[in-house]
Amino acid sequence: MMGAGRPMRYPVKWGHRSAMLLLVLTVAASLPGCGYATGGQYPEQYQTVAVPIFENRTFYRRVENELAEALVKQIEQRTPYKVTDAARADTVLTGRIRQIEQEMVARHRRGGLPEEMEVRFVVDFQWRDQITGQTLRDRRGFESVGSYVLTRPVGQRFEQAQHQAVQRLAEDIVAVMGGVW
Repeated sequence: MMGAGRPMRYPVKWGHRSAMLLLVLTVAASLPGCGYATGGQYPEQYQTVAVPIFENRTFYRRVENELAEALVKQIEQRTPYKVTDAARADTVLTGRIRQIEQEMVARHRRGGLPEEMEVRFVVDFQWRDQITGQTLRDRRGFESVGSYVLTRPVGQRFEQAQHQAVQRLAEDIVAVMGGVW
């Protein structure tokens, strides 16, 4: 007989629950998705990528070199590919820096001077198979933004925002390379 203050306990068959959970997870994993991949899937038939310096159509100089370095680092760290020269590469990632703009985000309350700024990069890039000529990825008007605060005590500089935008741009481009196949 059960005591007055105690809840009734029913025998639980953990074996059935575990099996049911495993079945549900297996079925869910086998269902077709919506095209979204969490980790990115890189095509396995390629081993190497060439990353020539992007063409720069802006008056900001040397940013193309910084972008190339950031892309090489991201490809080496986040993909199964090795970066090599174009003569030996399976694929090539080419592009053009189309636009770099600065925009004021906030003004200082006193005097109306710029307080926070954004730097926006717009690039076009193409990743293609060097042997077949097939385009693997092609993006036009691809954007990345960095920001900086002009006023004290922070007092950041444009170069910091440019660096931030370049790093984000490289991360985003490499993420596009790893899209769903």
